[in-house]
Amino acid sequence: MKRVQILGITVLILDLSFYYVLNFVYGDKPAEIRYLDREISKLNETLITAQILSNELDRVYNLFEENLAENASDDVAGDASMTFLNSITTTLDSLGITTIFMRPKPRIRGRNSIEIPYDLEIRCNYKQFGVLMTKLESSVRLIQVNEFHVKNGIERLKNTRDENILSEQNIELKISTLTLLKGKNNG
Repeated sequence: MKRVQILGITVLILDLSFYYVLNFVYGDKPAEIRYLDREISKLNETLITAQILSNELDRVYNLFEENLAENASDDVAGDASMTFLNSITTTLDSLGITTIFMRPKPRIRGRNSIEIPYDLEIRCNYKQFGVLMTKLESSVRLIQVNEFHVKNGIERLKNTRDENILSEQNIELKISTLTLLKGKNNG
């Protein structure tokens, strides 16, 4: 019986010492650690955002520089900007894409922006068209591809036997350049 009492007292002493160590020695440290982990996560997110902004700052600056007009009569907002037409023509030529026609349309004025639509018809293969879409997307001008139509109907297959001619398609593109207007009075 004495052994059972000694074992009970030993277990009680160990229980009390474990309770004391857990509550008074370690105390709130796990809660503090969880709090500090959340703070570190927030600070890391802020740091990552700051790094992205600093890396992309030049690109953002160029986007604003190329697409922000003081008013509706600014050169950037002009109908059929010659700079853009020269740029798109150079891009098409460098990719080996044949331009069938390129027509600027009258500009569409919004509340805070001006949209200048263009109708293009080009002749190229699918790979060239994909590269063109990538170049339009990465352009310093804000370019929106409104619509494209690939003219590859069955009648082409019936009338043409040359595989080289069939690899290239006529593609109609409707694109727009967007110009942001600066300030409250945009007129």
